[in-house]
Amino acid sequence: MTSPLHAAYYPDRASQQTVEIVENVRLAKDTYRVRFHSPTIARRIVPGQFLMLRLSGLSDPLIGRPLALYDTVASASGALEAIDVVYLVKGKLTSRLWQMQPGQKLDVWGPLGNGFQGSGANRSHLIMVAGGIGQTPFLALVQEALGQKKYGDPPRTVHRASRVTFCYGARTAEYLAGLDDFEQLGIDIRIATDDGSRGHHALVTDVLKQVLAENKDNARIVCCGPEPMMHAASKIAREAKIPCEVSLETPMACGIGICFTCVAKVRQEGGGWDFKRTCVEGPVFDADLIEW
Repeated sequence: MTSPLHAAYYPDRASQQTVEIVENVRLAKDTYRVRFHSPTIARRIVPGQFLMLRLSGLSDPLIGRPLALYDTVASASGALEAIDVVYLVKGKLTSRLWQMQPGQKLDVWGPLGNGFQGSGANRSHLIMVAGGIGQTPFLALVQEALGQKKYGDPPRTVHRASRVTFCYGARTAEYLAGLDDFEQLGIDIRIATDDGSRGHHALVTDVLKQVLAENKDNARIVCCGPEPMMHAASKIAREAKIPCEVSLETPMACGIGICFTCVAKVRQEGGGWDFKRTCVEGPVFDADLIEW
């Protein structure tokens, strides 16, 4: 049995820094992308990991906000120098963050958590399922899977995907964020909106069923978004006998495994279940192990 004190469960490669905002731009309704300068984190972080972010010099709000890696940014010479994260304006921190300008400061620590590429990582058809703001971890993941970019220090080796399908659902078309970034990659994009304002007038899990009905050979699924959506996607994957990873969005306070506020109920290999900290033993889990 693995010891809970094993170093792999802790952010031993994380860095805590005060960084400078480079850009803070609107992507969709109430949705923004902030870019900040941090070569150290940009070199280390991999798709599926996240950062804890605070407004520098302020004690209200006191705790940080977890934000997934959207992408890394290189200089003209090719050296990694900045990080992009995408956020939805919801709550005190993000209500202030969207108003911040280039040159202002943020406190960040990371990279934190694990990353994608667990179950089914050697399968050639990558199916990404996102709901709401859940698309944010997938831009880096698809670029890595297509061999267009490398992540980590040293750069990790992953199985190349020959086909990528992106199922993206939102309440309305005005909340679809970052579509231009995904479209530039030339992947198959399937849109679903609750009101039918763009794409399928359906749930994104209905779109997932359509994709699998067309061809589920050698596929694997990664999923991020509201918990009911991820639960439904995991059921669809299980019935289709396709491996599925989910990136949980459990609320966090510390991000480094100390406070135990972000625990998820996870089944154990030998039977029974235990609570696992999303911030250090996740946020990416095998969907079959989650007690929804």
